[in-house]
Amino acid sequence: MRAVPSLSRSAVSALGRGQPVLGWTMVVLLASLAAWLGVLVFMAGMDEGPGTPLHNLPAFLVGWVVMLTAMMLPSEVNYVAAFAAVLRSRNGVSVAPVRLVASFIAGYGVAWIAYGLAAYLLDLLVRTISPEMIAWNRAGPYIAGTVLVIAGVYQISSLKHVCLTGCRTPLSFFGRYWREGSAGAVAMGVRHGLVCVGCCWALMAVMFAVGVMSLTWMALLTLFMFAEKVLPKGEKLAIPIASFLWAMGIWIAVSPATAPLLRRHCKGDAVSRKVSN
Repeated sequence: MRAVPSLSRSAVSALGRGQPVLGWTMVVLLASLAAWLGVLVFMAGMDEGPGTPLHNLPAFLVGWVVMLTAMMLPSEVNYVAAFAAVLRSRNGVSVAPVRLVASFIAGYGVAWIAYGLAAYLLDLLVRTISPEMIAWNRAGPYIAGTVLVIAGVYQISSLKHVCLTGCRTPLSFFGRYWREGSAGAVAMGVRHGLVCVGCCWALMAVMFAVGVMSLTWMALLTLFMFAEKVLPKGEKLAIPIASFLWAMGIWIAVSPATAPLLRRHCKGDAVSRKVSN
């Protein structure tokens, strides 16, 4: 790895010049839109409320990748555009190679897939040891509410601030960690993905608390992550987002029957189901 002092200046120039970078932005947004359509078609009606079963591992991984594409890719438009601009400025080409951009995105996905696997194993462990523990008519509302409150606390933590700063400064990242070739693109993608996990792991944990198939919460958390990572002065949204999570967490814990944005359990307590094999 070697730092490239002039990287930021040349990439800024490339970003200012070119429609090809806008093209990559459109590719990212269209891929995310396609993923959202897939979610709406194939996952609609699968939300059983808080504690929705994650099903078997292959099905979970497929659904997780689709969810990642829908939820996380929109907030990566700046990074992908910056990566494409750096490639153009360094290699003297008019369009960034698809292979390298795809390798970077794939590396980014590896970090989030690792997070998903860890969450899946934790969920499986809890359901195996004591499925009653998360039952909605027992401790479920308190656990879900606590997850939201913790996510709110993390929003205003120093670690969150550092990771969010990293997510908002792509040219600085590439200037410090640039590596050549496909393997280098994957490595940079993984490194950036880990920073992104550090930034957003608590918000994604909220999905597991309120219902991993909840389209309402998917859309809401996507909006939060996009706003804080992409919009100008998005870092200033930390306290409003944290306040919302605190309010919802307390509401769910104190009065789950009246809490909004949650699917009600109509037939029995779905949260006590074990993961199907």
